Amino acid sequence: MEQIKLSELNDQELIQKQKKLKTNKIVNATLIGLLLGVSAYSALKNGFSFFTFFPLFFVLFLLNSGKKNSEFEKELKNEMDNRNSN
Repeated sequence: MEQIKLSELNDQELIQKQKKLKTNKIVNATLIGLLLGVSAYSALKNGFSFFTFFPLFFVLFLLNSGKKNSEFEKELKNEMDNRNSN
């Protein structure tokens, strides 16, 4: 993924990035909930097997990407605060 310099973006582009991050958070939370539900249903219906734990691997990837997104969100918020204070 191409590294984005927030200082080079204009205000409108920063707002778009912020909206996109919010949408990504909602999608990630939905997918995590869905995958946890599938895993729980599989455990109750078929007992513990490979397919019970398989969705949990994807949950780990989504959680990791969520951490990266939250770091980017902090940088984005700092940049927007710096521009508003000037």
